[in-house]
Amino acid sequence: MIEQFPGLRSLRAFDAAAGHLSFTRAAEEIGVTPAAISHQIKELEDVIGAPLFIRTSRSMRLTREGEILHTAAHDSLETLSRALFRIKRMESGKQLRVSATPSLAAKWLVPRLDRFLALQPGADVRIDVSSTLVDFDREDIDVAIRFGEGRYPGLRADPLFQDSVFPVCSPRIITKEKPLATPRDLLRHQLIHLDWDANGAPWPNWKMWMQAAGIRDFDDKRGLHFGQTALTVQAAIDGQGVALGDSNLVADDLAAGRLVKPFDLSLRAPKQFAYYLITRPNSEDAPMVMAFRDWCIAEARETERRDSTTNAA
Repeated sequence: MIEQFPGLRSLRAFDAAAGHLSFTRAAEEIGVTPAAISHQIKELEDVIGAPLFIRTSRSMRLTREGEILHTAAHDSLETLSRALFRIKRMESGKQLRVSATPSLAAKWLVPRLDRFLALQPGADVRIDVSSTLVDFDREDIDVAIRFGEGRYPGLRADPLFQDSVFPVCSPRIITKEKPLATPRDLLRHQLIHLDWDANGAPWPNWKMWMQAAGIRDFDDKRGLHFGQTALTVQAAIDGQGVALGDSNLVADDLAAGRLVKPFDLSLRAPKQFAYYLITRPNSEDAPMVMAFRDWCIAEARETERRDSTTNAA
């Protein structure tokens, strides 16, 4: 069967015709004549031994055999196209596509990219911001950074860091009238909440932090509520209140003085969750991917080291 198969040209013609349900529009897409489309499809039908389309004077639809072949042909052509594109990128050796969650991209990855580019002159780094899982077989992504449990079957997952959570705010909002000398002083400030569920695991929130600080008379509905860490941190930087900051995502803002940490009390994130750098298992044949992985892990260790130094101080 494989030896007799007409080849990619016929599959491409069939995929276009099946997508449009029109030989004319398929011909326009590929840049050939409708007669050429008809000829290519006739070759496929001869090999299969069954018609692929049912034609009437007013319409055209796929037969059952046509539907089966269309699904397989479309997926196969897309896979081949992505493979050829990846090979071209590997030959150039410079382009790298990285997918990262919005908060990590904004507060950790992007502010450091100049250091990676300094190590890899001429690198073409493209950042895709997304929280959804990456399908490396179907998407044009080389590296993904995700927050989760590290279970990514068939892929390599290198842990970057795990977070602890503690109050942060702009130094501008700490005044004589509204000090932050004790945890109870927080009740006089607007609190900024992160409304996020860690796949059913309790993510540290203000109610949990207040209980750990011995404060029971606390209304956790009051204040500003956001769905992303980056937004809560930015609201704190802008002086809109006090947020609970993820240690690694606020490290740069603390170092630069945009934020301060008024209390030492921290809550650990659920131990099963961490940030992971995810790559294909055969990335050794892609030097730029390997270079980015090594750089990213080194940067994560440096962030954790600086965070531990800040906590000790």
